[in-house]
Amino acid sequence: MDRRRFLQGLTVTGAGLGLGGLTYTPVAPALAAARSTATMSALPPVRVPVADLPLRDYVPVTRFTSDDVDWHVVEDLRHADGVLILHNGNLACVFDKRTEPAYAEEGVPYLGMKLADIALAEADLLADRLLRHGEPDEQEVRGAAPPPASQLNPENYYGRLPWTTFVGTKQCADTMPVYTSGSTRGYHSDQVFADLHDPKRVARRREGVLGGWLPAVHKVVPIDEGRWYDVLVFADVDAHDRFVVQTWHRTALVEHGRISKVRYGYSYPACPPRREAPDAAAFYRALLRFHDYWQRELADASVATVPAPGWSEMARFAFARELVVRPGGDYPKYGAVDRDYYGNEYDGFQDTFTSSLYANLEWGRYAQAAAVLDEFFDDFIQPDGMINMRGAEIGQFGLTLSLMARYLRYTGDDALLRKHRGKIEATAQILLELHDESLALPRDHPGHGLIHGWNESDACLFPEPMLWWKPYYANSALAVRGLTDLAGVWPDLGATDAHTTAMQWQERAGTLRGQVERSLRANIRHDLTPPYVGPLPGAKLTFRESLTQEKPSEQQWPHRAYAELLQADILPDDLAHLVIDCMRGHGATSMGVVANVAPPSADGRDILGFISYGYAQQLLRLNRIDEYLLFLYAHRYHAHTPGSWTAGEVTDLSGGMPLFCIPAQMTIPLLVRWMLVFEDSAGQTLHLGRAIPRTWLESRKPIGIDKAPTRWGYTGFQLRATADGDIEGTVTLPQHAMPDAVWLSLRMPVGKRLSDIHLDGQPVPDTDRRGETVRLRGKPGQRIEIGGR
Repeated sequence: MDRRRFLQGLTVTGAGLGLGGLTYTPVAPALAAARSTATMSALPPVRVPVADLPLRDYVPVTRFTSDDVDWHVVEDLRHADGVLILHNGNLACVFDKRTEPAYAEEGVPYLGMKLADIALAEADLLADRLLRHGEPDEQEVRGAAPPPASQLNPENYYGRLPWTTFVGTKQCADTMPVYTSGSTRGYHSDQVFADLHDPKRVARRREGVLGGWLPAVHKVVPIDEGRWYDVLVFADVDAHDRFVVQTWHRTALVEHGRISKVRYGYSYPACPPRREAPDAAAFYRALLRFHDYWQRELADASVATVPAPGWSEMARFAFARELVVRPGGDYPKYGAVDRDYYGNEYDGFQDTFTSSLYANLEWGRYAQAAAVLDEFFDDFIQPDGMINMRGAEIGQFGLTLSLMARYLRYTGDDALLRKHRGKIEATAQILLELHDESLALPRDHPGHGLIHGWNESDACLFPEPMLWWKPYYANSALAVRGLTDLAGVWPDLGATDAHTTAMQWQERAGTLRGQVERSLRANIRHDLTPPYVGPLPGAKLTFRESLTQEKPSEQQWPHRAYAELLQADILPDDLAHLVIDCMRGHGATSMGVVANVAPPSADGRDILGFISYGYAQQLLRLNRIDEYLLFLYAHRYHAHTPGSWTAGEVTDLSGGMPLFCIPAQMTIPLLVRWMLVFEDSAGQTLHLGRAIPRTWLESRKPIGIDKAPTRWGYTGFQLRATADGDIEGTVTLPQHAMPDAVWLSLRMPVGKRLSDIHLDGQPVPDTDRRGETVRLRGKPGQRIEIGGR
């Protein structure tokens, strides 16, 4: 449900369980070294040799001096995505420009179906159509519905200008919205070119970010052939105002390969004699510092190489945007700009914490992960384990415990967890106490032995919030995951009676796990097709029936309950498949992504941009790769604004502007990382390249990732197809320890298969092949040469 409509409505209605199976290998220095900003600031700036750049067709723009070095600005103005380069004769900063149309392109929307039919159907009709041939086509997914922010009606935003993106810095406590024309609240681009005030002209804009992933706004508004308005906006990284975001602007008219008119701006219109417009040299000098600032901030992230444009850049952009949203880089904010969700009542939202910690760990951003963890436990976890926020989500307590274990396994930083050990243990104790309460219920009670509690924070906003204090399966499932994972590392944190406590947690997790499975099997409705299981036991109606007939419904927010149940990964495969099939067949997915489930309406069927990554994770575990890729594509193109990549908490399929939230932004980094490197929940198996699209190998361009963290140490691989259609590449096994199994997937283009595979020149025995996957054997840190015919 749209957040503003939801709030308006309120005002009206008043893995394995054995300790021996879990490994722990420290792979990073202690917290003090990991969080050192001195190390980051000492890194040399990112530069490219000028000799490697084809500058022949570039137009000189201006020159400037920085730190006594002369710099030249040149730009390819033959087309709107031409590269901008700053160079000093020897070395250069390269700013790629790649924009996407912010409007619905020509074609029949919804793959020829009616939106009302898609919205009212229980089955996910768009997903069914997009998966009809197996692996979905990325461009077909992109065109399956109008992109977000392509249909903007101010009446839908209470008369306010609908911003589509924003800028800011790590040190500033606020952000600055940027509107469709490129204007901000302080600087108006239409004062330079009146055409930019025309909503019809601006509606045909293209949007992007500068430098591939840097948090700078680039907008292109076409005029006619060879002529366009070009707008650049970025935040001043040298400014240290507490709340005011100072911004740099370039608004230009490009005509037939030349800039015929340009105006540079800084934060506000000129107000002589005290405030004059900056010159070009000041703008590009600031752009150089902006480039170096952000390159240093993300220097520790793993580097992914993929042939399809935008994917690795989206991951890096998300981390830059997180720093922009978080005041000081670590204080949590759920949204940006508007009170919903920038108000302090959202700051302690558990999803903001868990999605950030998870994504930063998966990309090796240990310093940021440590800062986020430390800040959240300091300010938002109370000594008794309760969160400093209006409404708890019980499942997220379990996910928090699981992520504590992941943090320790990845970083080896026990000092930070020892600091917060009391609060971590108190968090676990909340789950144990809730489980005790459920065990006291009569054995014939549907919720006996299952943890009761809210699955959604918004339950606390209703007149009778305890209506939703129910035994949702996800509460218990994530408790099992959290207690199991934390028990595996708890003795390493030096707690009194740690081994005894860990064994008790394991025993309790086993009891809960068994009850979840028994209850779920007992509540399957085989009279429906596909078989149906609700988000909690004892429900007589499906969630759609309940939302329509029961006011209020105990099955509200079933999307969260299903996504978290699957993310916990405690169900046998047959039940996990059943839950996914139930969601797709009974109205809980939209274009292959978890739907934001509400009473069915012909007006639309919404995509849930945040928390839904748990569903995608289970698709990958179950090897439902085609569906995983559909989720990936649909999330990119229908949960993010095109080009500017502003992720929506909930997005509709009709092109409206969603409300931004940072957990939605952190989803693509997780999905891209897992498609390349993914480890199972039990800590036994490592998968490499498991969800690489088949078309990527066909491109003959390199695919891989370097320095990807795992519980066994850093790993990575590089693959590519040769001109002859063979496969070649390398894999670097985890540096500190070997899992029980390492599997490399070689997903060949449709119609092709590998006739033989060689590892370090030796053929792979049949016992080490499973279709397109190959088992890799070796020693920690070993480099293996891959060859396939």
